[in-house]
Amino acid sequence: MEFWKFMFVPTILFLVIVAPMWLTMHYRSVNRASRGLTREDRESVEHMLVTVDKLTDRIEALESILDADHREWRRQVDRQGGEQRTGKE
Repeated sequence: MEFWKFMFVPTILFLVIVAPMWLTMHYRSVNRASRGLTREDRESVEHMLVTVDKLTDRIEALESILDADHREWRRQVDRQGGEQRTGKE
C-alpha cells in the first residue's frame, strides 16, 4: 500500500502535465509531416530540376558534337566499359 501512496503524485503529474503535452507535440509533428514539402523544399526541388534539365541539354549537345566529329567515340567508350553497343541509346 505504501508503494501506491508514493506513486500517486507522480502518476497525477504525468497524467495532467506530461501526457497532454506529449500528445499535443506528437499530433503537431504528424500534421507537419502530412502537409508535405515546405515552400523552401519545393523551391529547392524546382531549382534542382532546372539544373538537371540544363545538364541533360548540355550532355545531348556534347554527344551530338562528338557524333559529328568522332563517329566512333561510342564504340570506344563501350569497349572500355566492357559492353558492345552501337548508335544512340
